[in-house]
Amino acid sequence: MSMKKNIDRREFLKRLGIGAGVAGLALSGCKGASDTIDKRTKGGEGEIPTDSMTYRKNPRTGEDVSILGYGCMRWPMTTNESGEEVIDQEMVNRLVDTALAHGVNYFDTSPAYCRGLSERATGIALARHPRNSYFIATKLSNFAPQTWSREASVEMYRNSFKELQTDHIDYLLLHAIGVGNGMADFEARYIDNGLLDFLVAEREAGRIHNLGFSYHGDIDVFDRALAEHDKYKWDFVQIQLNYLDWGHAHVLNPGNTDSEYLYRELEKRGIPAVIMEPLLGGRLANVPDHIAGRLKQREPEKSVASWAFRYAGSMPGVLTVLSGMTYMEHLEDNLRTYCPLVPLTEEETEFLHETAGLMAQYPTISCNYCNYCMPCPYGIDIPAILTHYNKCVNHGYVAEGSQSENYAEARRAFLIGYDRSVPKLRQASHCTGCGQCSPHCPQSIDIPGELQRIDRYVEGLKRNA
Repeated sequence: MSMKKNIDRREFLKRLGIGAGVAGLALSGCKGASDTIDKRTKGGEGEIPTDSMTYRKNPRTGEDVSILGYGCMRWPMTTNESGEEVIDQEMVNRLVDTALAHGVNYFDTSPAYCRGLSERATGIALARHPRNSYFIATKLSNFAPQTWSREASVEMYRNSFKELQTDHIDYLLLHAIGVGNGMADFEARYIDNGLLDFLVAEREAGRIHNLGFSYHGDIDVFDRALAEHDKYKWDFVQIQLNYLDWGHAHVLNPGNTDSEYLYRELEKRGIPAVIMEPLLGGRLANVPDHIAGRLKQREPEKSVASWAFRYAGSMPGVLTVLSGMTYMEHLEDNLRTYCPLVPLTEEETEFLHETAGLMAQYPTISCNYCNYCMPCPYGIDIPAILTHYNKCVNHGYVAEGSQSENYAEARRAFLIGYDRSVPKLRQASHCTGCGQCSPHCPQSIDIPGELQRIDRYVEGLKRNA
């Protein structure tokens, strides 16, 4: 491919307004995937059937969509000959081939994922297969003000077709409505510039088969979009749903919306739900030890993660459940859960709700490792810091005080793990409180406040040697 045709990636991101220093979402990396399967809580092994995938029917088109959808936000990474971190295309191809062979047919990406390279990698992998064997979902990820003009947004939309090597998008989403400045940003991104009307016309022309949106943040924006369902006729909506957010979203984070409200509002209108964050960025796979024991006691041969996937998939209004499967073990574990799906019984659902109540007592930070907050202008590795803190909470390594019974063990584990997980120059002590990260967080975390709290905790551990 010539340099003229294949424009420089940095220039591409700059032209679309999603370069470094503008919108951290654009640089969401694939490294450090959070949907990991804790070795303590891994599921069974053995051959996975290729003809047992559970499907849900799109009520408008009649299409059969696999209940397991492939989230392409966390493709595996490798290093090229120049020492640059790039997507491991060979591994992506293997993952896609395995997924398709086992019946997965829904692939969800965005111009913003994997440092702007996810669509291209996904397109390369899928183009090796018949176009009618899969559905492509991608997004209009025009977060930065530079992309709010009709021209810039349309350019982003049309570039998705090139990157994905397709003449139509099966499922097109307005990306993360409600984030940033809520209603003001929603209107600037999609209404004032006439872009939503343009996308509706594209659907009528057949270049978009299903039009919907994904939601995070300001509930008024979600309600506004649904109030206009008669006008826009949303074909699907992507929401965060899991057994912890179903009843405890506001307990865990006052900025989150309860999953039950989102799901019920879609259910009332007959709008299929696409589920994101079924594992809460991996937090429902890497749970506190006593929670893991509780789940494994019920299903010794199943992974802890499988409970979360069964929970999301058991709801009849769900079209597909997305998982960012970086490694083959992620994919294989989820295939075992959904080939076929065994829906939860009422008793099992209640068991999970009770489990969620126990988990809500743990003061973890609601970081889903999406990397939307990155890059930090001061080089801080925000997701790694928050993830390390959460892991220590789950394993009992955040001591309440120096008089705690396990203080010495917890202190050592926290400090050694912190230095191993996060280089010193990228630790919380370097946070200036500039606040650039917070507006991009889908979970509405007060990131500077949490970093400063963690830094105070670390300094206290160091003083109490």
